[in-house]
Amino acid sequence: MNIKSQKDFFSGLMFMVAGVAFAWGASSYTIGNGARMGPGYFPLALGILLAALGGVITFKALVVETVDGDKIGSFAWKPLVFIILANLVFGAMIGGLPSIKLPPMGLIAAIYALTLISCLAGDSFNLKEALVLGTVLAVMSYFAFIVVLKLQFPVWPAFVGV
Repeated sequence: MNIKSQKDFFSGLMFMVAGVAFAWGASSYTIGNGARMGPGYFPLALGILLAALGGVITFKALVVETVDGDKIGSFAWKPLVFIILANLVFGAMIGGLPSIKLPPMGLIAAIYALTLISCLAGDSFNLKEALVLGTVLAVMSYFAFIVVLKLQFPVWPAFVGV
């Protein structure tokens, strides 16, 4: 069979693999039924829906003609590396890493680090824009998680003592 859209074909396959993996993982939990749902019911339903969506997208990629075959471009390594690195640094900073003697740096510093590193993933980097974005995210996160939800985790680095 001829693939008419490579992007849709491989996206559909990715959805099907992820959906089957979620459904398979959910099958180890108690499923229950519609009236009395178990902990595996919702992930199983979502996995099945995701796999079905992937099947529809893959079928469409094999049937619907595209202009140039909708080829897959080169892999974007830079954004992938910086976004993953930003999330890892955020996790390490907010809770600390005792194995390398990194104390918890708190929510505010972690959000600034996350913002600055993830801004490096784009084509251009503007420090002023990144700092403004970091400030907005830090203020909003502080009010959402600390003031409104009253979550208990460090806001400032341990050595600041606020």
